[in-house]
Amino acid sequence: MVDNQTALHDVNRLADALVAAWNDHDAEAFARPFAADADFTNVFGMKATGREAIAQFHKPVFQTIFRDSVLNRTGGGARLLRPDVASLDMQWSMTGARSPTGEEWPQRRGLINLVATSQDGTWSIAVMHNMDLPPEEMAQAQAAIQAN
Repeated sequence: MVDNQTALHDVNRLADALVAAWNDHDAEAFARPFAADADFTNVFGMKATGREAIAQFHKPVFQTIFRDSVLNRTGGGARLLRPDVASLDMQWSMTGARSPTGEEWPQRRGLINLVATSQDGTWSIAVMHNMDLPPEEMAQAQAAIQAN
């Protein structure tokens, strides 16, 4: 029997590990929470499949455009879909990044959605999608429309 609170805590720890590894600019540590056959999609729709490919995908960007970046978890939450499957949304903000063309990238905000699975009591990320979000003012304007 899976303790739901423990499972959700473990899934949230995966997200915390991603943030810590990002801020250390450590591609191997970033890939560690992923399952061996995980799928990763970044904000540009580029994909990497497998823990090793995810690490290799992040090495060059941690050495260049994200080497001075700082990632913060700003919100979100997890829920169990089944005792061995969870979904987590993580809102994030980032400073210190450069665009792929080298320009300063102003403060960014986004959303990571991931699906984690548990096997033999160990949780890992099976699928992760990362996306940039529009400016907060746009979200507030949409919220105002929804309220009417």
